[in-house]
Amino acid sequence: MRILLLGVLLLPSLLNAQPLQNWVEEKIKHPVLRGAIWAGIAVPSQQNQGPLFALQDSTRLTPASTLKLLTTAAALETLGPHYRFETNLYMKGTPDGNGVLNGELYLQGGGDMTLGSTRVVGAETWQAVAKRWANSVKQAGVRQINGDLIADVSLFEGPTIAPKVNWENMGNYFAAPASPLCFNDNLFDIYFKSETHPNRNVLVDHTQPDLPDVHIQSFVITDGKSNKDNAYVYGAPGQYDLKIFGTIPTSAKGFHIKAALPEPALFALQALEQALNEQGISVNGQVKTSSQSPDYSAMQRLDKYLSPELKDIIFIVNKRSFNLYADMLLRQLAVHAGQKGSIENGLNQLKQFLLTRHIAGLNDTVLYDGSGLSRDNLLTPRVLVAVLNYMTQSPYFEYYYNSLATPNDRGDLLVLRRYLKSKKKIEDVRVKGGTIDNVKAIAGYVRAENGQLISFVLMANNLAGKDEALFRIHEDIIKELLMTK
Repeated sequence: MRILLLGVLLLPSLLNAQPLQNWVEEKIKHPVLRGAIWAGIAVPSQQNQGPLFALQDSTRLTPASTLKLLTTAAALETLGPHYRFETNLYMKGTPDGNGVLNGELYLQGGGDMTLGSTRVVGAETWQAVAKRWANSVKQAGVRQINGDLIADVSLFEGPTIAPKVNWENMGNYFAAPASPLCFNDNLFDIYFKSETHPNRNVLVDHTQPDLPDVHIQSFVITDGKSNKDNAYVYGAPGQYDLKIFGTIPTSAKGFHIKAALPEPALFALQALEQALNEQGISVNGQVKTSSQSPDYSAMQRLDKYLSPELKDIIFIVNKRSFNLYADMLLRQLAVHAGQKGSIENGLNQLKQFLLTRHIAGLNDTVLYDGSGLSRDNLLTPRVLVAVLNYMTQSPYFEYYYNSLATPNDRGDLLVLRRYLKSKKKIEDVRVKGGTIDNVKAIAGYVRAENGQLISFVLMANNLAGKDEALFRIHEDIIKELLMTK
């Protein structure tokens, strides 16, 4: 087993580290950080070398989405890069000579977070998946179903979203509920009616896909001075009455935002029912979910749908910072250990991963999810830099490294992108960013001039605003690391 001792980070600094330490200390005296907390550390990936600089690196801070570095590392090491998640369609009973099935169809949720999504290479649209399922039913000789369509969601238990997610985020796509039977990233689009005048209430025109059971009240106002989406959907998992507050730009063509599906598993069944009807197969039963797994040995499996490989899923988790996929991977850590896929069980497995690899001590982390969405998550910069260094020794490091964004992918690293493009060294910086209320963090790798790979973490908490001066500070620190000799 590869072990990265936390003590490595406490060794004496390199001979050339002290000037960099002093330089960083001066850099973070900028007014943008007045009243805030800033911590950072940079360590060469080779073991037995001390930090190039380290400031408050043992302080627990909110990591935002840099927490995904822990979740994806644990998933890669636990499951392997080529792991695929499985969704099965079963038929209870057999059709008679007229094609009538007096029994149920079961969709067995396997926790495939990509089911019915095209975010990941190799995945199919939810319409294509539903059509595939319906075709398999038709090929089994079924023309009529006198029974229910049931989603088996027994793989998971407990709350579908982490307990510390705030109310403002809860109904939006970036806080979509987890489900053993995800579908279409557990989201839908809300389209507004066109409104070209500012300070007007704008009404909802339609949703995509159509969700007739969902009722939406819009209190959204048009903003003639901004082109940004500042509208938030308010609604809890399972809640079909939604309210939207905030602002959107004036638009002659209409505008749309993404919201969380109230019950993803039911939507998957409704899509299947529609696809069956399109194949001429009638359903005389209900669509419903079940938290009890039936005896599948007495049923016929009609379809086994496999997800893309884990390495491709992790690419989306880190490069696109997709919360749902990260929190689903957390639950899958528990499933792999033979437990129910709850948040609590997943966090316990993640904690064990960090402890047994000597990446984190008992008090280095306080975690509530696997995505970093909660403001209450806490960890030290040393933990993040330790997992980055640990993964450099992993046989799966290439997948991990390539899942991180380059400055070309990160819009807030504008100056750094221009700096590196002229040198044709965009690939020499790989980062995972994190942003939530009053928090900005960035962590990743730098390939220095001397060819050495450096792991770094820069974290700011309790910021007063969105002053982009902090981006420039972080860019300047990364530049200094790039010039390490």
